[in-house]
Amino acid sequence: MPGARHKILGHVLSGFCHKMNRRKPIYGDVLDTPLNRCLTTFDITLLGVGHMVGAGIYVLTGTVARHMAGPATALSFLLAGITSTLAALCYAEFGTRIPRAGSAYAYTYVSIGEFWAFIIGWNIVLEYMIGAASVARAWSGYLDAILDGAISNATISVTGELHETLLSRYPDVLAFLICIVASLILAVGVKTSAYINNGLTILNLTVISLVIFLGFYYADITNWSEKNGGFMPYGFSGVLAGAATCFYAFVGFDSISASSEEAKDPSRSIPIATILSMVMVGLGYILVAIALTLMVPYSTINPEAALPAALGAVHADWAKYAVAVGAVCGMTTTLLGSLFSLPRCLYAMSADGLLFGFLSDVNNKSQIPISNLIIAGFSSAFIALLFDLEKLVEFMSIGTLLAYTIVSAAVIILRYRPIPPEDKSFGVPQLDSPIDREDSSATGTPATDGGSSSSEMFEALTVGRVRAQYAWLEPLAGGRAPGAAVTSCVYVFTVATAALCAHNHFLAPNAGPWALLPDFVLTFIIIACLFIIWAHQQSPLRLPFRVPWVPLLPAASVMLNVELMVNLNALTWARFTIWMTFGLLLYFLYGIHHSKLGEGVTGLLSRSGSGGAHSWGAVDKTSSLARRVGRLGRGCKSDDRKPIISDDELNRREQ
Repeated sequence: MPGARHKILGHVLSGFCHKMNRRKPIYGDVLDTPLNRCLTTFDITLLGVGHMVGAGIYVLTGTVARHMAGPATALSFLLAGITSTLAALCYAEFGTRIPRAGSAYAYTYVSIGEFWAFIIGWNIVLEYMIGAASVARAWSGYLDAILDGAISNATISVTGELHETLLSRYPDVLAFLICIVASLILAVGVKTSAYINNGLTILNLTVISLVIFLGFYYADITNWSEKNGGFMPYGFSGVLAGAATCFYAFVGFDSISASSEEAKDPSRSIPIATILSMVMVGLGYILVAIALTLMVPYSTINPEAALPAALGAVHADWAKYAVAVGAVCGMTTTLLGSLFSLPRCLYAMSADGLLFGFLSDVNNKSQIPISNLIIAGFSSAFIALLFDLEKLVEFMSIGTLLAYTIVSAAVIILRYRPIPPEDKSFGVPQLDSPIDREDSSATGTPATDGGSSSSEMFEALTVGRVRAQYAWLEPLAGGRAPGAAVTSCVYVFTVATAALCAHNHFLAPNAGPWALLPDFVLTFIIIACLFIIWAHQQSPLRLPFRVPWVPLLPAASVMLNVELMVNLNALTWARFTIWMTFGLLLYFLYGIHHSKLGEGVTGLLSRSGSGGAHSWGAVDKTSSLARRVGRLGRGCKSDDRKPIISDDELNRREQ
């Protein structure tokens, strides 16, 4: 009996592991969607710009210049922009591969597995929800400051103050209403809301251009001189500290990939919009930082209202009103970007069965997931009404960095994974087993495609295998399924990177030379993993956009994101653990049992091209399993009418 119990337990655990690691394939008509594909490249670019250029350019620039980096704030924004661009390029490649709502969630589902996809999706929900609430609070606070505290004083006189640690000083009714109004704007329809976002973003960019022009017009180069502290008064460490803070000014480009399912031509629009928006936003932040520190000495910058105070110092008081208009427009577009992306993520998770089914309902008239928008709007409004976002806003960083890390790692994994037979981009069948080879020859699957060269066919057939010049690695990395060694190396590389960053973060300053031994070991493991990945054959699949210098560029993105995650404080990790506990309960009690990938043989045999609302994939290795089930059925046709016991056998038993 104990042995039987162990077998049953092992079977249950292996079934759970299989469910957690099942992946969503890419085949069928990925452009088929119940949503409205109406967004152009221009619309998507301004969506990304508007989501990134919000309160940060009016508040964050002054804070970093005054307390962290001085005039070298421009370098901080440059470093932060480079770090964000590495992740943005990975998002752009996935946007061409998988033109679906869900952003990093959908990408992780395809490349790594269901469990990690749910983790990412759950964190994206938190990121967008708190992001929208924080911008609504900033919008309300900015208007309250313009009116000399009239709004806050009136609210306190009616409701009194809230004396709780996590709650705000008073309920911010205006922030609540701002979230509701933004949700109503988005409920009209994606094209109408895109027009509104475009107008506000263009107005905001006009104001930023005016600030840059005035900054250089009133520039005084002596503000960077030694008598005022020089260009780098806080040293290079200050530049790095500023870069860590400036990194979050670029959070929001993932709203571009979240709009993939509503783009007219996602394979073209997503990479172009991603690169254009990153360049525009990066240049904007850098030029504003230079203009601000050239107008006034960094030591006199007012962190609360940096640009209006600097313009007042150079006697350009009239421009302060333009800055106020730009700030309101910028915060509004950031709010619209967060509330635009949040319902799409909920929709994607619900369509896959990981969240409740009603969340995937799409309104026939507006062609948007209206239930999700209502939930997203009221949830963000409730958070903005009651909570102290100075403490909660740190939640955003850890979830965002985790998503960036997994997407960057997933680019490496997919680049070295064989093209499945369902993907006819190259028309080269991938034969995973002798059974599949037999079935391919029996069914007459073509081995070549008219448009494929012999070299491309050879590369396609050897994807994920060790290249000929590195055959000496076969004893270490060979003998496994194509791409499996690369996937293992990516996991080991990520863990080793996290261990290296954590060791250096907690290493005592006066540690002896032996304390550096783990650094050497971990560095060796990281380099070895990258070399083994490099030694494998990449997929020759043609895409409108591919991340260059794989695996080096995505690996650099993973390392930078992990380093930033390690430097988050312990309280942030504790809050993250609490949020993830709720998410894991939801997944194991509901999501894992209702996943669309667990619908049995019927789901396995059905192809995604049938035109259903959520028909872009069913189960990884579907065709292989379907063929085996089909062969089993064909093999039994001649035997299904035979009696269980023949007449001869019955006569022998009677004798």
